[in-house]
Order: sequence, then C-alpha cells, then structure tokens
Amino acid sequence: MTPFKLTDELLADIEQLIENQKDAALESLLEEVHYADVAEIINELKEGEATYLIKLLDSDKTSDVLTELDEDMREAILSNLSTKEIAGELEELDTDDAADIVAELPDEIVQEVISEIEDKEHAKDIVDLLRYDENSAGGLMAKELVKVKENWNVLTCVKEMRAQAENVTRVHSIYVVDDEEKLIGRLSLKDLLTTSTTSPIKDVYIPKVDAVNVNEDPEEVAKIMSKYDLEAIPVVDEIGRLVGRITIDDIVDVIKEEADKDYQLAAGISQDVEADDGVWELTRARLPWLILGLFGGLGAAAIMGGFEEMISKHAILFFFTPLIAAMAGNVGVQSSAIIVQGLANNDLKGSVGNRLLKEMLLALLNGLILAAILLLFTWFWKGDFLTALAISISLIAVIIVAGFIGTFTPLFLDKRGIDPAIATGPFITTSNDIFGILIYFWIAKLILGI
Repeated sequence: MTPFKLTDELLADIEQLIENQKDAALESLLEEVHYADVAEIINELKEGEATYLIKLLDSDKTSDVLTELDEDMREAILSNLSTKEIAGELEELDTDDAADIVAELPDEIVQEVISEIEDKEHAKDIVDLLRYDENSAGGLMAKELVKVKENWNVLTCVKEMRAQAENVTRVHSIYVVDDEEKLIGRLSLKDLLTTSTTSPIKDVYIPKVDAVNVNEDPEEVAKIMSKYDLEAIPVVDEIGRLVGRITIDDIVDVIKEEADKDYQLAAGISQDVEADDGVWELTRARLPWLILGLFGGLGAAAIMGGFEEMISKHAILFFFTPLIAAMAGNVGVQSSAIIVQGLANNDLKGSVGNRLLKEMLLALLNGLILAAILLLFTWFWKGDFLTALAISISLIAVIIVAGFIGTFTPLFLDKRGIDPAIATGPFITTSNDIFGILIYFWIAKLILGI
C-alpha cells in the first residue's frame, strides 16, 4: 500500500468540495482513505469545514477519526455536535477510547451524552472506566475482551466466545475466570480446536497468565508488555477479578507520551506543551529553566570575578573558559542520558557505587585523551608548557567531576521519586558550568603559583 501523503493540492481540492457542498464527491474521495489519514486532513481544515466533514462521513469511520485528532480540533468539533450525535460516535468506539472522549467533554453535558447511548451495557462500561485515574492501568484499559468460565465445556466455550467476539475489535487472548470472575488463566486456541467438545475447560486452560492491577502505573504496564512481548495484558482489581485488558496500541501511545515528556524535560521545558500552543503557555513552560540558566551564568561570572587578578596575568586562561564549560556540560549530559535511559528500560545492573566508579573511570580515560590533545595544541600555539599543563589537568578534573554529577544526579532523583529526565538538560549543564569553571581556575591557580 502506498503511504498517504497530504499535499497542498489535495487539501485545496477538499476545501473546495466542502465549500461547494459536493457531498458525493467528498465521500468518494475519502472512501478508501484510512481514518488516521482522514484525521490528518481534518486537522488542517477550519473548524466549520472539519465539523461539516465529520457530519458527512459514516459514524463507523468518524468515530475512529475523532480519536486521532489533535485535542484542540476534537474539542472544537465536539462543541459543534449535539449530545445525540456525540453519543452516536461513542457507540462505535471501544470503551477505552469512548471514555477518553467523554472525559474531555464539559461536565454539564456528560450525563446527557451518556443517557443518549442506546447500548446501555456500553454506556455502563464507559461510566465504569471514568472512575479510574487516567494515569493508571484502569484508566488505560478497555472492557471489551473474551473470557470463559473454568466449569464450561469446550462446546459451551466456543458458543460464548462467538457471542463475545462480536464486540471485540481484535481477539488477542482468551481469559479463563472462576465463578467469582477471578482471573485464573488463559486458553490456547490450538488446544481449544484439538480438544473434545465435551472436555471441561478446567482440564485444558493454562494457569500461567501475566496480569496487572487496575492501579498500576502505565509506564510499568509498558515495561511488562515490552519485556514479555505481549500484544495485550489483562487487568484485575484488588481481589483478582478480571475487569478489562490493555492492548499494545494503547501502550505505544503511553511510550510516545513519556518519550515526549522526557525530551521536553531534557530540553528544559517544564510543562507538556506543543508547537501550536500560545506564546504565554510556551513562555511558562520554558522560563523556569531559563531563569536557572541565568543564575548559573551569574554564578559563573562571579567565580571568574574572584580570579580577576590571575586572568589579568594569564589572559589565555580566559579564552579557554568556554571550552571548559562546554566540555563539562557535554560530559555531564552524556553521562546522565545513559543513566536515564538505563533507568527507563530497567537495564541498570549492579550497585550505585559500581556504576559511579565505572563512569568516573570512563571520564578519566576520555579526559586523558582530550587533555593530551589540548596540551599539544596549547603548547604549540602559545609556547608556554606550564600554562598548557594547567589547562589540560583542569580539563581532566572537570570531566571527572562532570561525569560524577551526571551519573549521581539522575540516580539520586530516581530514588526520591523525581523524574530523572530533568537531569539530562539545563540542570546538569548549569551545575557543571559552575563547578567546571571553579575547578578550572582553582587548579590553574595552584599549578601556576598565583
């Protein structure tokens, strides 16, 4: 299949068809277009055009389109739909997606929208999901799944599975529960097909099944599913009853959101923002770390002011200050990035002490190589071996300290329950700038005897 590409020409054609209300031509044009691609088109339209298109297309397609839209566009479209129209869209969605959309609706119309849903069991499941924290497995799961009772025989099981599967978009697993709805295992489709129809399920099912609690953090769910290569995982409540399942598409969204958040933290952006957000929202997200950077720069300037006499006698030291600060920041960010990645993937092995020792040895090796290059360059450039030696030894010390800070800080933050991703950005860069410049001038002062 050729990947869809939204061009300016195609967008202009769609806008023209909407303006001229060429409904048949629009339906024909978008008939074979995937709902994710339709969402891409709608995101580029004006609010009125987007609403027109949503109302024109079939609900079985537009319901999925709604889940793919940018949040602001979805909010705008929903505000232009009646409660009955919104309810019609929700009926076509799995309960987890429907609950997500309901959670975005104004409080004053939620009850009315729920009451307009004709499938009362579907409505009940949506309401049930709304009571879970959105940052939990319960807030992520869907109620649609296939489950069988351990005391059924194979024939009864197949009949029940056929009925249940009508409401499930994709059957990843067949779960086995007892009379109290507690999850006790899973059923292999192969075993089901090769077993006598009169055999009881309790003699066939596999008692080993991975599951997560409704209160589990989504990131932990993502780690479990990634570790065991699961396409879906069942969710149980506090007493072990099967209440839903989480599928891989939801986990991909979790991973993407977490990656976006960590990237923004590493870049010194303290709030979840997007490129299209307003100037004030973007300013509030960026300003705190910029202020930290400003104070860090003032601190570095103050430190340099304390060595003013030495700089006046050895002006060359001043010219290497940006290099020292840059190397400190780079080494610190590299060290912290590796640690943060290891923490995120549960890949860190051994004790904190061993990890620190390893990173410091690595910093020492890198420092020696870089210092040797710097020593030769400065010596040949200025012909002053002692000054070149002072700068090179300072670089080694700065790199070792930067490696220590870059390694220790994310480990410390993680132990305190703080997202260690903040350690890969301005926090590390600013702190290493200050310590780096202080160490640089202090060692240079000792060696040069000033």
